[in-house]
Amino acid sequence: PIDDKLFKGKAKVTYDANAKLRDNDFWAAHRTTQLTKSEAGMDAFVKRMASTKHFKWIMFASKALIENFIETGSETKPSKVDIGPVNTFLSKNFVDGIRLRASARTTAKFNPHWFFEGYYAYGTKSHEQYYDAKVTYSFNKPEYQPIEFPIRTISFESNKDVESPSDKYLKHNKDNIFMTFRPVEVEQMYFFNRQKLTFTWETDYGLATSLELRTESNMPTGKLVYEKMDGSLVDKVRMSEVTLSLTYRPGQSYVNSKQQRMAVNLDAPEFNLTHTMGIKHFLGGNFDSNLTEVSIYKRFWLGSWGHIDTRVQGGAQWNKIPFQFLITPPVNTSYFEHQGTFNLMKGLEFLNDRYAQFNLAWDLEGKIFNRLPLIKKLKWREYIAFKGMWGHLTDKNNPYLPQNANDQDLYKFPAETRVMTRDPYMEFVFGIHNILKCLEVDYVRRLTYTNVPGISKNGIRFGFNIVF
Repeated sequence: PIDDKLFKGKAKVTYDANAKLRDNDFWAAHRTTQLTKSEAGMDAFVKRMASTKHFKWIMFASKALIENFIETGSETKPSKVDIGPVNTFLSKNFVDGIRLRASARTTAKFNPHWFFEGYYAYGTKSHEQYYDAKVTYSFNKPEYQPIEFPIRTISFESNKDVESPSDKYLKHNKDNIFMTFRPVEVEQMYFFNRQKLTFTWETDYGLATSLELRTESNMPTGKLVYEKMDGSLVDKVRMSEVTLSLTYRPGQSYVNSKQQRMAVNLDAPEFNLTHTMGIKHFLGGNFDSNLTEVSIYKRFWLGSWGHIDTRVQGGAQWNKIPFQFLITPPVNTSYFEHQGTFNLMKGLEFLNDRYAQFNLAWDLEGKIFNRLPLIKKLKWREYIAFKGMWGHLTDKNNPYLPQNANDQDLYKFPAETRVMTRDPYMEFVFGIHNILKCLEVDYVRRLTYTNVPGISKNGIRFGFNIVF
């Protein structure tokens, strides 16, 4: 019997206080459909297999690679600390060369409200040492990690590391070992020392609010140079920013993994509004800035012709500021295709203070391939994407104009950076998905700004995707 009070309130899912503490004898007595003999013996079979000399190591290695974390617990003692992500232990970048990293995090079994995570990294070429330390308090009691829906947390993070301007658009960790292999050489990078205080609150009905206070010192490295209009070099800049983000996605649902949570109900529309304000002289900040961005996502079903994912977004930087605060297009420097990012654009190729961007991705779900006799049996799926961006740089932020030649506030643009014309930047993608049920291969074509030296007009990208 279920207590009537559990049906009251706004929560979509409510648990009895002892529901997850019941033992096997309880479920054997109350299970509505009894297990067969083979079903009942499956648990013992798995335990016997796991205890065999060689198979347990195979299971350990497979689990670490699939889950990307190594548990320090046992069958009788749940893991309180997980080591990982595994795919970040070894990586490579232009400044560090080979990069070694050790990282770990606590779980809800350590404390249901307080979570700690961090890493230590070392660059064998730069001989630089890096670290990250983060503490999170969750107002909920998550099952394993505070990323579980709904997120209701406050966190503080201190981080010293090196990255490129395009790393913030990556859909995965910048230290992922697969980032060792890139279609382009990322040579413009910077060292940073960053502290962040973040408050996030998600409601049960899809509204999420995030407030972040960030201060950061930034030093160029590699082939990135901070140079004022008079030719003097700047060793370091400091920025202090406050960001308010509102996201509304009614009906959204997620599946949690140990590394991230994955959106399941992609039919739910998503609306985002973000404003970032840089404050001069606050916590040492050197500049005032105001960046506003809006984005909308929606999936449209076309019956037997599959579905189209649509993304549109736009933004504006309202202040007169150095190029570090201008809008850089979302450049994807990996071999993996991601919606909403550009595959064949170089990092810092364009800088704008106004932009509008679109992404159309059409999954035909086999509408054509299912009519081809041999390919039909492979169950491949067609994929087409068309993406583009209009950008504009106002005169007050354009260092190439004669009236700004002696401006004290502007910096010279990095080498090979240009200003967009009235023509949009556009890319076309054709892909074959569902290869072996999970692999994707995409051909990418750059359609505009093709007469620029050093760029690629064509490319091949990959993906790994399991659709629920």
